[in-house]
Amino acid sequence: MVNAFIEGGFGMYPTLLAGLALLAASIQYSRRPERRYVPLLLSLGVFTLLAGGLGFITGVMTCLTYYASEAVRDPIVLTLGVKESLNNVALALLLSVMSAIFASVGAWRLSRHPQPATAH
Repeated sequence: MVNAFIEGGFGMYPTLLAGLALLAASIQYSRRPERRYVPLLLSLGVFTLLAGGLGFITGVMTCLTYYASEAVRDPIVLTLGVKESLNNVALALLLSVMSAIFASVGAWRLSRHPQPATAH
């Protein structure tokens, strides 16, 4: 896992930070399911996935830049570069799935509580 993090490059850091914040918020939501946490969960989830996607894109761009400047163009370089860049997406998805499990528990717990009737 540490090797995958290092291979992923700089994009792993914002992905990890966003994903850990998402995980913490989803754990809090599973413990105390309140509707006020939902916008935070959604925004952190989008942030995590976008950070992973951006890390992937910048990794592929770096790989292509290196490949274009090489005197000998070996397709293996492209394959390895894309593989390393995909670590960003994998981390974002892993943290998002783990968070979705906790958020689902919170949503289930919230659905079991009777909601007060609202007057119009």
